[in-house]
Amino acid sequence: MPAKPLKIRPTPSGTTRPNLLIVAQAGRLEYEALILAASLRYSAADFNGRLIVAVPRPEAAWAGHDTMISTPAREALEFLGADIRPFTARHFGAAYPQGNKIEALSVLPENQPFLFLDSDTLITGALDRISFDFNRPAASMRREGTWPEPPLYGPGYGAIWKSLYDRFDLDFESSLDLSQPDEHWERYLYFNAGWFFGADAVQFGQRFLEWALAVREHPGDALACQSLNPWLDQIILPLVIHSLGGGRPDSTLDGMDGQVTCHYRKLPLLYAREADHVLDVLEQAVAPNRIKKCLREWEPARKLIYQGKGRSKIRPLFDRENLPAREQPIRGQLRKKGWWLV
Repeated sequence: MPAKPLKIRPTPSGTTRPNLLIVAQAGRLEYEALILAASLRYSAADFNGRLIVAVPRPEAAWAGHDTMISTPAREALEFLGADIRPFTARHFGAAYPQGNKIEALSVLPENQPFLFLDSDTLITGALDRISFDFNRPAASMRREGTWPEPPLYGPGYGAIWKSLYDRFDLDFESSLDLSQPDEHWERYLYFNAGWFFGADAVQFGQRFLEWALAVREHPGDALACQSLNPWLDQIILPLVIHSLGGGRPDSTLDGMDGQVTCHYRKLPLLYAREADHVLDVLEQAVAPNRIKKCLREWEPARKLIYQGKGRSKIRPLFDRENLPAREQPIRGQLRKKGWWLV
């Protein structure tokens, strides 16, 4: 049976500050991490949690790959107050980079709450004002129905998800959103892993890793026709959250994927679809010379932010009042016009 959820006591002020965890490594992720750190200091100066940047070592599952962040990026991140911690990825690595977020939880202390953010996230508001209930973990609902893809003759959504809940001795029925019809993907607990939080990173991380490895090695009959790459982290995440007493985020978390955070995914997508306020925060947060000197080495930042081409070239291509329901057509248009800079 899964262990009982850890209960976190709030500070005397009534608020518990989490360790804020992101992952970075050489290349795009180190620059995204720098943007996130700069936006945190710009938009949430009163946030008193620790910003921890986990960096995979070039060994074990990342052997043969240059993963360590550059000296300029390290110095800029440390200038912004980040605590950079290396870790060894033993199970996923280059074969499944999304697994970094699972194994990186190992750098955090036990019995302390955490908030994980993907590096391609912009802090646009006062993060310290979000009322996280760490005893009830949750994750991002800014997702599409990407998994599973039920085959024509079954099993369907319900049978696929129930097989996973049964496998780990979880109550399937209590995870359902009964306002959604049977066999509609939103009826089933499914998150984007762009942010998630919990009461104890060690407990959460160990369960996340154990269950992800179990499903990867032995998917089971119900998952025989399903792709696990790149969806494995998003398949296991709802199971872990449900097992720890959590579920869909409630109204107290509306600022996440709202007025407080923006999971933009790629810089061209940010300029294509996000509100003017998001662009303003981005450009003002990375304006200081110490940050600019480092970020200009990255082509997307140099052209889209500092040369102004995000606003002058990408912005006019899209009607933000009438964007496509799915992301793929936006990516296609950016590629067609030569602005898919990543």
